[in-house]
Amino acid sequence: MDSHTPVNTHHASARRPATVGMLCAVAYAAMLIGQVVPAVQGILSYDPKDVIVVIGGFIFGPLTAVIISVIVSFVEMLTVSSTGPVGFLMNVVSTCSFAVPAALIYKKAHSMKGAIGSLAAGVAVMAAMMCLWNYIVTPLYQGVPREVVAGMLPTLFLPFNLVKGAINAGLTLLLYKPVVTALRKAHLVEESSSGGTGKVHAGALILGVALVATGVLLILVLLGVL
Repeated sequence: MDSHTPVNTHHASARRPATVGMLCAVAYAAMLIGQVVPAVQGILSYDPKDVIVVIGGFIFGPLTAVIISVIVSFVEMLTVSSTGPVGFLMNVVSTCSFAVPAALIYKKAHSMKGAIGSLAAGVAVMAAMMCLWNYIVTPLYQGVPREVVAGMLPTLFLPFNLVKGAINAGLTLLLYKPVVTALRKAHLVEESSSGGTGKVHAGALILGVALVATGVLLILVLLGVL
């Protein structure tokens, strides 16, 4: 990861809406691709759109991550989701609790170490927030006794969200540099002041592959395939 892309010039400001719109479209496509993955116990679905949302947050800041999350989750609710406003709310909370802390930390620490630390913090915050929100919302929405949901928190909700977050963190490490490089070549974001080469850092590549591979295996375990 290199220095944060400066976007405070007039031309960059004019390009930002187009770039954000494109990221929304890609995030929506990623969400559709994620729907081919079976839901764990029929209620917990893997969603790769968080990768695009956090990349948008890394480029433009945490507010942009919120905007992309809200737009994509709203369009998802109107088009393919069957969970209505509750699903929309849980989608936004999940994605923002991952992407916003990561973007906030990366805004202060534009380095590989900062990127890894920010993503780790995002995974931890997201997993904790989803345990809390599932404890509050699931009994109301699914009609399941709260005691039953409480018992599922350490055995289902927490492991699933940690695994989902690890996969999305790994994919972010793998995709951030190529995505930003492509956006720079398309003149949709400013050139980096660090003059980065556009190559994925070897450490990011290794860690990203390890996280994704481990996460996929654990998802298969949660699905009962392994």
